[in-house]
Amino acid sequence: MNDTTTLAESPAATVTDEVRLALEDDIRQGRLRPGDALDVKAVAERFGISRTPAKEALLQLAAAGLMNFSPRRGAVVTRLEPREVFGMLEVLAVLEAEAARLSARRMSNEQRQALDAVQREAEQAVESDDIPAYTALNLRLHDLIYQGCDNSYLAGQIVRIRERLAAYRPVSFERPGRMKASHREHGAIVRAIVRGDEPEAQRAMTEHITVGGTAQAELMLRMR
Repeated sequence: MNDTTTLAESPAATVTDEVRLALEDDIRQGRLRPGDALDVKAVAERFGISRTPAKEALLQLAAAGLMNFSPRRGAVVTRLEPREVFGMLEVLAVLEAEAARLSARRMSNEQRQALDAVQREAEQAVESDDIPAYTALNLRLHDLIYQGCDNSYLAGQIVRIRERLAAYRPVSFERPGRMKASHREHGAIVRAIVRGDEPEAQRAMTEHITVGGTAQAELMLRMR
């Protein structure tokens, strides 16, 4: 990537965090795709920083499973094997469904209103075929459910798996009709949570993750 991003002057640890978060966002938004390579020098030049925090940011991404890092070859955005993705999605479906069920029980009225508001905003992104906007709102909607379940351990497990799959999420919405289908599935989940219907929230989320995961895996095979 040739663009230069300027970071505010701050301690080394903060600069490292900012670079890591910016690269994570590149992966989530599809600007960096599985198999794309980065080297420390390029990252340092892009952000206008020294090589030390640039290298540390890449190492942190590697520790999270988002990149593979070698001191000599630099970093490569992780390319997962289909079997790995299917395994993660099977676990994710169970965990996300439980988070949706608990959210239907535990969410405050304010949290339910915020969830409904994000769903309505996502409808505008679907209508305008804005994949980056929908991707961001998709993350926001799921984050609200993780907060609403009021179980930080469960939410943490989900986030770790989703971070490993982040590079493939924007690509899945490029499949014809997938973004509209995702929004429709979200609608069933949101309605169930808002009215406090635990079984339906759990069922709808299971279906959403299973269907979306199949689309994700199919695109993975094409990308290979």
